[in-house]
Amino acid sequence: MPLWTEWWVWMSGALILATLEVLIPGYIFLGFALGAAMMGFLILFGISASGLAITLVIFSVMSLISYLLMRKVFGLRTGQVKVWETDIND
Repeated sequence: MPLWTEWWVWMSGALILATLEVLIPGYIFLGFALGAAMMGFLILFGISASGLAITLVIFSVMSLISYLLMRKVFGLRTGQVKVWETDIND
């Protein structure tokens, strides 16, 4: 059985990516971690793809969706950016 069809491989990858997110913040690795965790749950509950290419496409789509949702929830709020109209030397 190929390694990418094992649920624990995807969960281990999610844990590694979540740890990277703690070390290098920016909500980049967290989207991939959530995608890997969702892929692990899909495989654990018996919903798995037939090949590596399909599995990676499903993983990338789930990662993109979770990244976009996080940008919506944790993104920059209106009025949060300070625009300086004067220079310190003026």
